[in-house]
Amino acid sequence: MKILITGICGFVGNAVARGLREALPRAAICGIDNFSRRGSEMNREPLRKLGVGVHTGDIRFPADLAALPKADWVIDCAANPSVLAGVDGVTSPRDLLDHNLAGTMNLLEHCRGQRAGFILISTSRVYSIPPLAGLPVAIQDEAFVPLLPIAEPGLTQNGVSEQFSTEPPLSLYGNTKRCSELLALEYGLTFGFPVRINRCGVLAGAGQFGRADQGIFSYWIHSWAGRRPLKYIGFHGAGCQVRDCLHPRDLIPLLAAQLEEPERNVPPVQNLGGGIGNAMSLAQLSRWCRERFGEHAVTAEHQPRPFDIPWMVLDSSRAEKDWNWRPAVVLPAILEEIAEHAMSHPQWLDMTS
Repeated sequence: MKILITGICGFVGNAVARGLREALPRAAICGIDNFSRRGSEMNREPLRKLGVGVHTGDIRFPADLAALPKADWVIDCAANPSVLAGVDGVTSPRDLLDHNLAGTMNLLEHCRGQRAGFILISTSRVYSIPPLAGLPVAIQDEAFVPLLPIAEPGLTQNGVSEQFSTEPPLSLYGNTKRCSELLALEYGLTFGFPVRINRCGVLAGAGQFGRADQGIFSYWIHSWAGRRPLKYIGFHGAGCQVRDCLHPRDLIPLLAAQLEEPERNVPPVQNLGGGIGNAMSLAQLSRWCRERFGEHAVTAEHQPRPFDIPWMVLDSSRAEKDWNWRPAVVLPAILEEIAEHAMSHPQWLDMTS
């Protein structure tokens, strides 16, 4: 089996390459990266030492894809992953669309030409913002919890399921991923190649690059350990907003099964999140950091940011039913792994943000 991973030197792409190298030792694995993200260059040589081919190129340019070795599968981990992209004054809407949507189009054309399967690493941000932002919540132990019973379709006691609305507004970022999903499914049906869509919650672990909008668990722990400024934004400045957390290592068993069983007759879209057991609020994360590292002040800003929501936990019941998948790395282990990395790499945020 020949596997091409895009964004291979990013946090997720690197973890996927390493995990599949171990899970599928006979597979030929290579990847492409444009190294636009600070810190990604550090992953190049370690991957090569594992026998993973790393090619410099950009999925926005078809010629760069044409120069790559033939693949049986493409796993797309390349994207601008910030929900604020296109509105943050740093990335323009056109740049976001070029990276996240035009790049997907080029990859699907590449798959069509090579008869390769396609796996998209997507996001929980494809779910509609208004019903999430308006979710009735209470506060328990410094964390928002939805008020039960939940009347919103697709919202279960386990979290947000695949039946939840994907109607706009989603954010520009969320729409690039949702459009990529639809385009991928349409290509697969039209041209007869397998497509899988894996909607991931917040991915976190050691070595994640240092941006609050792209990896809040890692950013918060590194900032706390380094005594850098931290701020609760929106929601009355109390830090009660909740996210679930998934280690990218937990993607590997599912990806290996999807690669090895392309004909399995199950829905092509599934959520992959840490779930209720791996969820916590910023205030609870601060409490954990305080116990681990000592006191540190967190300021408050009451004005919310665009696209903020109080609570997002993914219901991964479909993946459990169809693929016998569930997260294995528990939240305390993820947090401690990040903490150890923060202590041994005190300049990490400077190097990667």
